[in-house]
Amino acid sequence: MKILIVGGAGYIGSHAVKQLVENHFDVVVIDSLETGYRESVPSHLPFYQVDIKNKEALKEVFIKEKFDGVIHFAANSLVGESMTKPLKYYNNNVHGTQILLEVMVETGVKYIVFSSTAATYGNVETMPITEDMATHPTNTYGETKLAIEKMMSWTNKAHDFHFVCLRYFNVAGADASAAIGEAHNPETHLIPLVLQVPLGQRSHITVYGNDYPTQDGTCIRDYIHVTDLVDAHILALDYLMKGGQSNIFNLGSNSGYSVLEIINAAREVTGHEIPLAIGEKRAGDPAVLIASSTKAKEVLNWSPHYTDVKTIISSAWNWHQSHPQGYKGE
Repeated sequence: MKILIVGGAGYIGSHAVKQLVENHFDVVVIDSLETGYRESVPSHLPFYQVDIKNKEALKEVFIKEKFDGVIHFAANSLVGESMTKPLKYYNNNVHGTQILLEVMVETGVKYIVFSSTAATYGNVETMPITEDMATHPTNTYGETKLAIEKMMSWTNKAHDFHFVCLRYFNVAGADASAAIGEAHNPETHLIPLVLQVPLGQRSHITVYGNDYPTQDGTCIRDYIHVTDLVDAHILALDYLMKGGQSNIFNLGSNSGYSVLEIINAAREVTGHEIPLAIGEKRAGDPAVLIASSTKAKEVLNWSPHYTDVKTIISSAWNWHQSHPQGYKGE
């Protein structure tokens, strides 16, 4: 079975490539390398440096390779940047996916698993968050992902086209081999930012607000290991190809950790004191975000294996220690 990984040189995409190869799929990778790294993809795999907005080049790949299904990770994903460059996000995320879907329909590729986000929900008062809750994104990034979900739904009604949208919460960790991991520039995710302190790349970690209505006053988030996340993509692809209906699933651990709990866990894992400073709250940061993954467990038979946050941080630490500059210089 031949699967196209769009955005396969990125953090999550590279882990998906590795696990699909290990599960004996025939894998082809497309990535523009705007934020991905060619070094994260095995050199023997077919790799096309193509921007999915280039319909002619994209269609050539589809005609040549004859895919059975697609897993789509490619997107601009910085929430802050999405607020200052909204048109960039609509162009790359929404228009790019439109071109991808057009090519899929024109070449008869029926199945896609899409990397969506919990940012589609916006500020939610009731926890845990379930898939039937209202979607009111508070940033352009979340709005573009929601627009793509709706575009896929309408395409499903008009064509022989089937999708699963997976709404992630906070993805973290790295493959057990420590050969691939999280490398963003700029880095915005909490766990790699915390680990930059024991790596000597920053003097301290800033905690944005400590007076939220939580047990220790800091924000609580749901963390999912990247390997567990990719497992869900493989299960979703199998579900579609066995005749499953187009659907949307949350992916999280069903539990939450505060910012201070993450920092304390990182202190234990690294043996470093990791100094912190308290900064101002960031506008729009909800106090608590926790997923209900019950639907994914019931329909896809998916369950996360890495539920202890120290285990997740430890896998990230192994990667960052062996690649302190990410993929630079490799």
